[in-house]
Amino acid sequence: MPLPFQQIWNPEGAVTIVTGASSGIGFELTRLLVDAGAHVIAVARREERLAELAAATSDPMRVHSIVGDVTDASTREKAMAAADSLRDGGLDLLVNNAGVGAIGPFADASPDRMRRVMEVNFFAPVDWTRDALPRLRQVAQSGERSVICNIGSVLGHRAVPDKSEYCASKFALHGWNDSLRAELVSDGIGVTLVSPSTTRSEFFDSLVETDPDQKSKSIGSWPPRRVAQATLMAIKRGRSEVILSLGGKALVYADRVAPPVMNGLLAKRGR
Repeated sequence: MPLPFQQIWNPEGAVTIVTGASSGIGFELTRLLVDAGAHVIAVARREERLAELAAATSDPMRVHSIVGDVTDASTREKAMAAADSLRDGGLDLLVNNAGVGAIGPFADASPDRMRRVMEVNFFAPVDWTRDALPRLRQVAQSGERSVICNIGSVLGHRAVPDKSEYCASKFALHGWNDSLRAELVSDGIGVTLVSPSTTRSEFFDSLVETDPDQKSKSIGSWPPRRVAQATLMAIKRGRSEVILSLGGKALVYADRVAPPVMNGLLAKRGR
């Protein structure tokens, strides 16, 4: 007999939180969730973009905007309070999507670059999840399925040069995600890790301590809508982990088969 977290997750009437909702994956995932009948507490720093997001959905009244930085406790408190008002203390889905990156050699960066990337990409999801857990448990205890979805990266499986801070944050997220999944399985709370390759979004417009106009050399980029569709499908089906794009899968699986070969291929030759 399947456990509750293995059942299909139903977005109809669900109360959900999506961080980093003003652009890219978060923007498109919010639209998909609203189309499917969910209420979305959309969290981002840019108020005007959240207004655009609400207007772009099929039912703007189902978008509940929270303006603020995901690393700020007050932003988190406002989002949880909004969830409480919608479902009397319950939460069906938390999507930890907000993220930042950085490009450049580790030796050339200040310590602040690593700390900023880790705060947004790792510590913020940890803090949001900690506050969400009692609410997710309340839903699971009622016999319905609740889910935590962490948006990771293929670079949380295989690190590459000049993205050490970003890789470190996504490796940390990956390890914590796997432990969390094992801990929460008996509670009926699903934990899903989605690992995209490069996504065509505004992500590269807000890199930390990085020269402007930097481009990713990754292979196999997907548009945000496609990533959001794959993410929602993984949530619905209770997938533990999905790696997206052929390029992303090639990087991850080639490293699992022949790590020394990948080390040689990815090594920088000279400066």
